[in-house]
Amino acid sequence: MAELTPAKRTWHIFRRNKIAMAGLFFIVLTLLAAILGYAIMPDDTPQANNMIIQLSIKKPGSTYTILRLRKAEPVDTVNLFEKMLYGQPSFYKEIPITGYHFTSDVIYANEYIGDEDKPEKKTYNIFEALTGQKPVYKNGAVTYIDNGKTITGQLNEKLYRQIRVQLTQQNIYRKTFWLGTDTYGRDMLSRLLLGTRVSLAVGLMAVLISMLLGVTIGAIAGYFGGWIDACLSWLMNILWALPALLLVIAISFALGKGLWQIFIAVGMSMWVEVARLVRGQVMSLKQVEYIEAARALGFNNRRIISKHILPNITGPILVLASSNFASAILLEAGLSFLGFGAQPPMPTWGGMIKEHYGYIVMDSAFLAVVPGLAIMLLVYAFNLVTVGLRDAFDIKSQSTRI
Repeated sequence: MAELTPAKRTWHIFRRNKIAMAGLFFIVLTLLAAILGYAIMPDDTPQANNMIIQLSIKKPGSTYTILRLRKAEPVDTVNLFEKMLYGQPSFYKEIPITGYHFTSDVIYANEYIGDEDKPEKKTYNIFEALTGQKPVYKNGAVTYIDNGKTITGQLNEKLYRQIRVQLTQQNIYRKTFWLGTDTYGRDMLSRLLLGTRVSLAVGLMAVLISMLLGVTIGAIAGYFGGWIDACLSWLMNILWALPALLLVIAISFALGKGLWQIFIAVGMSMWVEVARLVRGQVMSLKQVEYIEAARALGFNNRRIISKHILPNITGPILVLASSNFASAILLEAGLSFLGFGAQPPMPTWGGMIKEHYGYIVMDSAFLAVVPGLAIMLLVYAFNLVTVGLRDAFDIKSQSTRI
C-alpha cells in the first residue's frame, strides 16, 4: 500500500468503513431523488400541490378510483428538463369516484365525499370530459375538438362506444397514495421527495457560503496574526457565543422570508466554526520547514496560503463540511417549522411537520412522523459519513488500518 497516493489511501480506508459507505449510499439516493425531482414523483404538478380535498388525511397505501376531467383552459406541455425542474401543470381536474356508468353521451359518476357519507351523483358530458371543450350538436351530428383537431361525427352507438372506451382508458384510473395524503388531499410521497431538494439545496449552499467565508477569514487570521488576528478572533468569539438558531432567525428577519434568504442566513451562521478550525490549523503549519522554504524562495503570502497551507488541511475541512451539512439541514427544518423557511406551497420537511404535528396524538401520526424520519435518516447519514471521513483522515491510525 506504500505506493498509494494520499487521496487513494484515504478513499481506501473510507471504503472499508461499511457503516460510512451505507450513509454515503443513502445520501447518493437522496441526491438522485432531488435531481430527478418531478420526473419520479406520482404528483408531477408544480410544488406537488395537486389538491383533492375529498381525499384529505388518507392512510398510507390507500387506493381510489379517479375520474379526470380535461380542463377548459389550455395547458402547455413542457419538455423533460423543464418537468424535472419545475413540474408539469396538470391538464385535468381529478375527482375521486366510487362507481360510474354511461348512458348515450353522458357519464354518471358517484363522486366520493367521505367514508361516512353517501357518494354524490354527478353527470358529465363524455365529449367535454375528454376534451375540455363543449361539443356542438346539430342535425344529428356532433362537433368537438380533440388535440387541436375539429372532429365531426354522427350521433350513433358506434361513436358513443368509441368515446366511452377512450374516456375509460385515458381518464379513469386507480391511484394509490403510498404514504397517504395530507390535510389538503396532496400526495405525501411526492411532497416528501420534493422536500429533499430543499433540504439538500440549503445544506449545499450553506456549506459553500460558510466554507468560503470561514476558510478565507480563518486563513487570514491564522497566517498574519497580530492585530488582524485579534480583531477577527473578537468577531468570531462574539458570533460563537450566539445560539445558531437565534442568529439564523435574526438574519432571516433582516433579509425576509424565502428560500434564497435561508441559504444566506444558514451559511452566515455557520462560518465561525470553520474559521476557528482553519485559524488553528494555519497557525500550527505556518512555522513548519516547507513554509519557511516557500518564503525564502520569494513566494507571496497568497500563494503560500492557497498552494502550500490550505491543501494540507483539506481533511479537517472536509470533515467539518460534512458535519455542517447535517447541521444546515436541521437548521432549515427548524426554520421551516417556525415559519421562516421556504413559504407554502413549496414543500419542506420542517413545514410538513408544522402543518401536521397536531395529528401525532390522533390516529394520523404518520403525517408528522414520515417527514421527521426523513430528517433523522438524512442527518444520520451525514453524521456517519463525517465519522468515516474523520477516521480516514486520521494519519496516526492509517498505518494500523492499511
